[in-house]
Amino acid sequence: MANSAGSKKRARQAIKHRAHNGSLRSMVRTYLKKVDAAIEAGNKEEAQTAYVVATSKLDKAADKGLYHKNKAARHKSRLSAKIKALA
Repeated sequence: MANSAGSKKRARQAIKHRAHNGSLRSMVRTYLKKVDAAIEAGNKEEAQTAYVVATSKLDKAADKGLYHKNKAARHKSRLSAKIKALA
């Protein structure tokens, strides 16, 4: 357990950051699921609009360090390929 005042503060901050990061990750996953749902339904227009929103959220999460930039790029690439395959 933390002993010094500084390490106690870092432990408190880590708890807050973990909760906040978990919330943001959950939000990004929700937007990705919306794109997948539209793809499964075969609705290309809805999938494209959901894709635009999801890529924005994913890029912002990657900028904040929640996801590695390559992981974000991999998600975007795979979703884009699925949407193009709907044509």
